[in-house]
Formats: sequence, C-alpha cells, structure tokens
Amino acid sequence: MKERTIRLFSVGTLLWFALHGVALAQEEPARSPWLAVPLVSSDPKVGTSFGGMAGYLHSFDDASPVSLFALTAKYSNTDSFTAGLFTQTYFGSDRHRVSGGIATGKIRNDYDDFLGSGLPAQTTDDLRFGGARYLYRIADGWYGGVQAVATNYVIQSEDAAIEGDLEILGLTGFDSNGIGLVFTFDNRDNTRSPTHGRQVAINNLAYREALGGDASFDVYQFKYREYLPHGQGHVLAYRAQARFTDDAPESAYSSIALRGYTRGNYLAPNSMLVEAEERYRIHPRWSLAGFAGAACLFDGMSDCGESDSWYPEAGLGVIFDLKPAAGMVVRLNYAKGEEDNSGLYLAFGQAF
Repeated sequence: MKERTIRLFSVGTLLWFALHGVALAQEEPARSPWLAVPLVSSDPKVGTSFGGMAGYLHSFDDASPVSLFALTAKYSNTDSFTAGLFTQTYFGSDRHRVSGGIATGKIRNDYDDFLGSGLPAQTTDDLRFGGARYLYRIADGWYGGVQAVATNYVIQSEDAAIEGDLEILGLTGFDSNGIGLVFTFDNRDNTRSPTHGRQVAINNLAYREALGGDASFDVYQFKYREYLPHGQGHVLAYRAQARFTDDAPESAYSSIALRGYTRGNYLAPNSMLVEAEERYRIHPRWSLAGFAGAACLFDGMSDCGESDSWYPEAGLGVIFDLKPAAGMVVRLNYAKGEEDNSGLYLAFGQAF
C-alpha cells in the first residue's frame, strides 16, 4: 500500500506540474525570444523526474526556421539526473543546418529481469556525451552533411555479484568516438511541429579505436516520417525507422525508441519500429493525440517473424502550442507498453 501511495502521489504531483507549467507558458508574451518549459516524467524503472528547459529563440533570416539554444536539467526521486546544452540552428536561407549538444547524467535503474537474463539488478549508468551535425542544402529539399559523436558510457551494478555477471554479458559500457555521413530529404512545412510533408533520412556512424575509442564498430540508421493534414487543423503522422549495428559491443546495441519503454531495458543488435499518431485540434493552441506502434528487436530479420521479438505501445496525449509561429509545443503523454512498461511524460516538442 505504501508503494502504491507514493506512486499515486508522484503521478498527482506530475499532473500538477504539467497544468501549472502550461498555465505559465500561456501567460508568456507571444513575441518573447525566451522559452521556459517544465520537464517531468514517470516510469517504473527510473521513477519520477522533475526538471526544466530554458531556451533562447533567434531567426537568422526570414527564409530559415527559428533557431533554438537551450539548457535542460532533470532530477528524479531515485537520485538519477541528466543535464545538457543543445542547439538547433538554421541560417543562410535554410541552406545550412547545424545541430549539436553535450550532456551528462547518472541514471539509476531497478530491473526485476535485466535484459531477459533472469538476473535482478540495480544499475547505475554514467553518461557523458557530445555530438554535432552539419547539413548543407544541395537541391530543393535535399540535404547532405557530416556528423560526429563522442561518448563515455559506463554501466555499474549496486551488487558486486551482479557486476561480474554484467561483464559476462558484455554490458559494462564503453568509450567511443564516431564520425559519419548524413543524407536527408525534407519538405515539411515546419521542422518541429509539421502539419504536412515528409522527411527521409539515412546516416551512419563509424566508431573507431583510431579516433580514441575502446571499440571499432558501425551503426546505420534509416528514418521515414510523413504528415497528412485533414479536417480543421488535424494531422495524421506516421513513421518507420530502423537501426542496424555491425560488430558493436552489447552496450551499443539497439533499444526500443517508443514511449512507454525505458531506453536500454531491452537490447538487440538491430531494431525497427512503426508508429502512427492522430493529432486532433480542439482549439487554435490545443490538440489531443492518440498513438500506437510497435518495435522489433532482432539479430536477423527472421526474428521479427516471432511474436516475442515485438514490443507494442499505445497511448494518449495533450498538446499545447507554446510558440505557434516557431512550431514549439509542450506535450503531456501517457504511454503503455507490454507488461509493466509504461510512462507519463511532460516534454518539449513532438515525439516525431
């Protein structure tokens, strides 16, 4: 009963922060270049997290989307924390797109069955990350560019006996640096909250010991997103994406990139997902959302023919247009996965 009471208290507090944060956002002057958003999440593995994002908006020219410079920080009731700086910039009449960020964090997880190994585990994931991407418009809607990533990721167990088992499983983390190429087609009307258009993106990251990392391996990613307007401001959005690894350590395996699941709770060399979301406008600045999808984790494609390799997800959300002209939105989502996987999130930006 005590655990349930704490859980209900956390969810109630989360909802209060959500409504209070949206109310504050609604009072913010529409033309202010500053942005302040509460960030809250609750899931069975990490607990309830509270934090915020502070950002500055700037338009380099009338033909480019609005650029964003932001600081984020979150802290949970399990003593987990994350903090980061990031930017999304567009300039030169949208010929140039530069994005990047740095982040640090300590994430404590409590698993009843860690990665299907049958082992209960309390782990602490230490994260240091830095990355950047540059895109240049080579034709109407077509962009090409480069990206680079440097990461220091370490998994430790609270139990010394489990620590040895994690090493056997290959889940001790890694230091690695990677570079890669990016190609994308993007004719969306807004890069942050599209109402029509599509985006197709292909990129790779080549992690190499020669770049100062612990391991040499490759990651390939594909994304497809499309947005179909209908009715009075409603949008049907759907996406498909895949991530493939070659010779990667298990700590760099693919995970489930769906709401309702904790990243890293399930891993496999490769992953793919499909998801659809209906965004139903009920007011010039408010929308309701319903979404559903599924992800497959696999070694070989034949694995996706087995039901055990699929992880379903469904949920509901409320969307508030914080800065309509810039496509800045705040969302409150509840998502349910299989078994005890679920999550409640107050987040900045659309899920896709």
